Amino acid sequence: MKRKSKFPIIYLILITLINYLPILVVVVFSFNSSKLSTVWSSFSLRWYEKLFSNHRLMESFFNSILLGLASTGLSAVIGTLGAVGLAKTNYRTNKLVAYLSTLPLMIPEIILGMTYLAFFSILSIPFGFLTLLLAHTAFCVPYVLMMVSARLVGMDQSLEDAALDLGASRKRAFWDVTMPMLSPAIISGSVLAFAMSFDDVVISLFVNSPYFNTLPTRVYTQLKTGVTPDINALCTLMLLFMIIVMVFYFIISERRKKR
Repeated sequence: MKRKSKFPIIYLILITLINYLPILVVVVFSFNSSKLSTVWSSFSLRWYEKLFSNHRLMESFFNSILLGLASTGLSAVIGTLGAVGLAKTNYRTNKLVAYLSTLPLMIPEIILGMTYLAFFSILSIPFGFLTLLLAHTAFCVPYVLMMVSARLVGMDQSLEDAALDLGASRKRAFWDVTMPMLSPAIISGSVLAFAMSFDDVVISLFVNSPYFNTLPTRVYTQLKTGVTPDINALCTLMLLFMIIVMVFYFIISERRKKR
């Protein structure tokens, strides 16, 4: 009998430790009563109480949610329409357009941030929610576009053709046949777009304003003075929030599969 190699198990343990041990340490020390982030004293919720009493952080948190939802909604509409348009047309430039649409994913964020900063400055657009929304939508659209495009490639076009043959208009065939099949891809792309928007720091630093800060940029500015226990608590809550989003997405996906 061949002996099973222990390498896969060792590799799995190493990857798990590298990825999740730092997160676990942050979560554990967020319940530490000591002011020192690296010395455990006793279990306490004092830093969560302090966190919820910090109105600036709470305001930044709700700003991030508002910005994430708004940019995700626009990205879902633009990305879906773009993917469907590329799939339904047969122009020579389609491949070039598809490549240019995904270009923001390949450009370093610091370059994108500088580009948006220069662009909004030239147009004299006031920095704040609007500039953040435009910038986040621009770099979130490719995620939805790629997801929907991949779904369209594997979709049976004959179903929509059958609906047209049965007398349905193109509009009704699209909404009643195509959209239900595209919805899992749209939801997947939207969840990914929301996560990227909610987590963004670099681009947001270039196009935000003192009057509208997102949570990641607020955390980044506070980290300049060092890691404090309330920052650990904030990171834990952000992690919990993203886990809830992913669980919600998983539940919706499983329900759609059962249908």
